[in-house]
Amino acid sequence: MRIPRIYHAEPLVVGSEVFLNEEAANHVGRVLRMNAGQRLELFDGTNLTFSAEIVQADKKNVRVAVQESREECRESPLHLHLGQVMSRGEKMEFTIQKAVELGVNSITPLFSERCGVKLDAQRLAKKIQQWQKIVIAACEQCGRNRVPEVREAMTLEAWSAEEDSSLKLNLHPRASQSINTLQQPVERVRLLIGPEGGLTADEIAMTARYGFTDILLGPRVLRTETTALTAITALQVRFGDLG
Repeated sequence: MRIPRIYHAEPLVVGSEVFLNEEAANHVGRVLRMNAGQRLELFDGTNLTFSAEIVQADKKNVRVAVQESREECRESPLHLHLGQVMSRGEKMEFTIQKAVELGVNSITPLFSERCGVKLDAQRLAKKIQQWQKIVIAACEQCGRNRVPEVREAMTLEAWSAEEDSSLKLNLHPRASQSINTLQQPVERVRLLIGPEGGLTADEIAMTARYGFTDILLGPRVLRTETTALTAITALQVRFGDLG
């Protein structure tokens, strides 16, 4: 069996013993049914991975001994901040999961005029927590040791107005530039992905005022979740660590 990778939010120290958090303990002890003596790989959000051995395991608590560490940087040289107008149901979860696998560093859920998601403050807070758990699970699966942040949701204009030295890109079906025509080198990108119905003309004009460049992916109209992943992949191929 492949050695499970588990995220531990507190800093890890070689030679110490730690209890896994409730969710990780449930996964290791109840779902995987692992026992004392079996091995885990832990990571704590740094570029270090830690070999560990289970000391105690039951249905509620798992205690592990941290035995050794090694440095493993799996981050892309391209820093990507995804601004994603929220989509309905599982589409947003899918986008977040796959964006993390492709190397995105941070994600901001956005509200726009055509955003189909309507949530009160309490439900939105729960969604943010749920999306952050999806990020952690994606890191455990794909081997990333640094955990991207899902930021608090905000309006499209507030996000567009944030001061940022990154190259700002907005996907637009009638743009004249493509990712391949962008001038190198590019180290930081703020990528805007609109809702299922697209951005309004006023919103596109607003993003231009804040320094966003419209780019075109290709001749076909893509769904919002397809657009995000296609754009991230193309950026990683040109400026990052794919291909």
